[in-house]
Amino acid sequence: MSIIKPFKGFRPPVNIVEKLASRPYDVLNSEEARQECEGNPYSLLHVTKAEIDLPEGTDEHSPEVYLQVVKNYNSFKDYGWLVQDNEEKLYIYAQSMNPTDANAKWQYGIVACAYSEDYVNKIIKKHELTRKDKEEDRMKHVRITNANVEPVFFAYPAVARIDEIVASVTANKPIYDFVAKEDGFGHRFWVIDDRKLIDELVELFATKVPAMYIADGHHRSAAAALVGQEKKEHNPNHTGKEEYNYFMTVIFPDNQLNIIDYNRVVKDLNGLDGKEFFAKLAENFDIECKCDCTKDGGKCECELPCHCESSTPYKPNKLHNFSMYFEGVWYSLTAKPGTFNDNDPIGVLDVTILSNLVLDKILGIKDLRTDKRIDFVGGIRGLGELKRRVDSGEMKVAFALYPVSMQQIIDIADTGNIMPPKTTWFEPKLRSGLVIHELC
Repeated sequence: MSIIKPFKGFRPPVNIVEKLASRPYDVLNSEEARQECEGNPYSLLHVTKAEIDLPEGTDEHSPEVYLQVVKNYNSFKDYGWLVQDNEEKLYIYAQSMNPTDANAKWQYGIVACAYSEDYVNKIIKKHELTRKDKEEDRMKHVRITNANVEPVFFAYPAVARIDEIVASVTANKPIYDFVAKEDGFGHRFWVIDDRKLIDELVELFATKVPAMYIADGHHRSAAAALVGQEKKEHNPNHTGKEEYNYFMTVIFPDNQLNIIDYNRVVKDLNGLDGKEFFAKLAENFDIECKCDCTKDGGKCECELPCHCESSTPYKPNKLHNFSMYFEGVWYSLTAKPGTFNDNDPIGVLDVTILSNLVLDKILGIKDLRTDKRIDFVGGIRGLGELKRRVDSGEMKVAFALYPVSMQQIIDIADTGNIMPPKTTWFEPKLRSGLVIHELC
């Protein structure tokens, strides 16, 4: 079962929270971060991407950057931009991608500390591999600040009584309530200071939640847990109750989360011409062009590839159906029966089908992590971004996928499997800076 713990969070005053809260460190590159917080000294990007306060071109992993991280983080506390709560509390964080809509969908997560040993013992479950260099970068941030500055994004199997408690708390006015100017996403935040409710939530997780699942933030989770283990090993008086045994997370019920597609663009056809490429695709896929000839049940007379000048963007509408954009035309690709295994938690994934039958078999892309001929585009950017990159000549072909489900993620994590790279894209992303957890 899952262990959670309240903590004495460091939080910004209400009057600056909108200026201080920032997008996560891994959503922006250094130049984008520099531009985003220009003229805004409050932005937490000064802590999470401190290279923006050093000369342009400074390596984000250089010792000077980590020193700047500490300097800026301490300054935020000295200036009163981050103030610690007097008692241990739990918090609720709600997000919406369309907050001004009367029927807006909101997702409500409990902000708490997870137990590092649960990560080690696989009660906190992952579905992605981590890279040692990225782990070490995040570990340095945790070590030098002695804090979990940014939360990780967890999911848990929904529990009715937890939903009831969350609903009762969020019926009250939130402490923070703002719409981020960068993307228009809404963010609301409540403090749970009722000791009975806190104790009940801790008990419910301990008795009703058999596991928690990392949705987003695998490197931050690994880093936080590893730093906790380091501190344990270096403390001869370790008891297991120290604050460093825990790290900050926002835990959402699995039935509220929004997973969007994570798409692919490829630079070339591996030496094939268009006809050869389509002939190979046809071995494993039913192909349907989406040129304007096919509107209202019409039929295109072109041999594949289609040469019509206009085409309607096509988005996959079910599992094992793909969208492809090639030379100005959109196509529907549907994997033929027998080309995948619905009983295999990895084999059933559309990213696996595309990787095996197209990227590897036809286009010769063997390692998605290292091959420079492929790039990945989050579905939040829309089909237009795929079209733009192909039309520009930068890429030759684009593929859009049907999003994976939360149940697929859980099935993979429960069986100890790992998803292929760049499979899941959760949106909205957690805002950093609403609350921070220190390790002592």
